[in-house]
Amino acid sequence: MISCRRFSIAFVALSLLANTTRLAAAAEAFIILDSQTGYIFQAQEAKKKHQVGSLTKIATAVVVLDWAEHKAGNLNQIVTLSPDAFVGTGENNIGLQPGDAIALRDLLYAALVQSDNIAAYALADYVGSTLEPSGSAASASKVTPVTAFVSQMNALATQLKMERTRFVNPHGIDDNVRPLPYSTAEDMARLTRYAMNKAGFRFYVSQKERQISFQRGAHKLSYLLRNTNELLGKQGIDGVKTGRTARAGDCLVLSANRESEVVKEGAMTAVYPRHLIVVLLGSPNRFGEGAGLVEHGWQLYDQWAAAGRLADPKKLL
Repeated sequence: MISCRRFSIAFVALSLLANTTRLAAAAEAFIILDSQTGYIFQAQEAKKKHQVGSLTKIATAVVVLDWAEHKAGNLNQIVTLSPDAFVGTGENNIGLQPGDAIALRDLLYAALVQSDNIAAYALADYVGSTLEPSGSAASASKVTPVTAFVSQMNALATQLKMERTRFVNPHGIDDNVRPLPYSTAEDMARLTRYAMNKAGFRFYVSQKERQISFQRGAHKLSYLLRNTNELLGKQGIDGVKTGRTARAGDCLVLSANRESEVVKEGAMTAVYPRHLIVVLLGSPNRFGEGAGLVEHGWQLYDQWAAAGRLADPKKLL
C-alpha cells in the first residue's frame, strides 16, 4: 500500500513537471540547469552559436587556475604589464599603464570581478609564456604567449565537450576580430559547471568588491574593484560573470544556491545539494531576466525534486 502511494505521488509530481508553463524570455538564448547533475530544466536556442563577450573570461580564469594547480604556477607571481595588453582592449577603468607590476592573483580579481580586458590579456601573456610548445625557431616564431594560451582555452573546450565553441582571445572582444569567437548557452553552462567546482574560482566570482594593488615605479597604487554582476548576493546568487559587446548584446551567467535538502529514506539519510546555473545570451534586460529565470528555475527544481529527481539522459548536459 505504501509503495502504491509513493508511486501515485511520484506520478502526480511528474505530471506537474511535464505540464509546467515554459517561461518565454526576450533573450536570444538561455538555459537553466541543476549544477549537480547537469539536468536541464528549460532551454531556449541553447545550441545556437552566439558571441558571448566577457563570458570568455570564465575560460581564461579556469586555464590560469588549472595551470596554477597542475603546473605549480604561483598566483602571487608579480608580472609587468606589456604595451601589447593595451592594444585593442578598449576601456581602462582601473587606469593601468604599461610597465606596471601586479600579481597574477590581482589580475584574476580584475578580470572576474570587474571584467577588465587588460587584466585578461596580461594573464594570458604571462601564463602563455610558460605553455609555449618546444620546437624549431621557425615554428616557435609563429606562436606568441597569448596564442599559446588561447590554444589551451580551446583544448579546455574540447575536454568539456563544448563542441560549438571557439575562443580567439582571452577577453572576448569581437570587434575587428577574425575569425569571430562564438559559443552557446549550453557550452557556457558546461564551462560554468567545471569552473564552479573549483573553490578558488567560486571565491573570486563571489566578491562584490575587492581592493587590488600594483606598483608603478616607486609608488604603490590601489584600486577598489566593484563586481559587474548586479544580482550577486540576491536570491542566493553567488556568481558568476557578465558579458557585453555590440555583437553579443548583454550576456549573463548566474549560479544560485539553496541550503542542501536532507531527506530521510527509511534508515538512510540522503543529502541533496541544491545549486542552479543559468546562462542568458543576447538579453535586452539581463539582470531582470536573469532574476526571473532563477526564480523560475527554483520552481522547476522543486517540482523535479518532488518527482524523485528523475533525470532523462536526453536532458543531461
